Amino acid sequence: MNSLEWLKPGIYGALVGAALTVIVGFSWGGWVTGGSAEEMASDLANDNVIAALLPVCVDMARTDADRIAKLATIREATNYKRRDAVMEAGWATVPGSDAPNRDLAQACIAGLELGES
Repeated sequence: MNSLEWLKPGIYGALVGAALTVIVGFSWGGWVTGGSAEEMASDLANDNVIAALLPVCVDMARTDADRIAKLATIREATNYKRRDAVMEAGWATVPGSDAPNRDLAQACIAGLELGES
């Protein structure tokens, strides 16, 4: 029984040290859970795909026969409706896809460098 008395402070110290290590690691050490890491990786991959497809959107806008009319429609739309206008123009639909991509449409607005009226 006497051996347990001198072991208690060591066990308490190990538990407190482990708890503090976990708290410091997640708070300031940059540790993340697996779910957070997957979410960050997915967001980064999506951003990179959009960045890679942006030239396709801009090129589709540049070579569109109705470019002037569609750009006028996009410029006339309010800021929060411009993305929908780009999607309706068909420039945010990637070749081989059935539906337009909302994130690509938003990036395409910046890539088109639309002047504010």
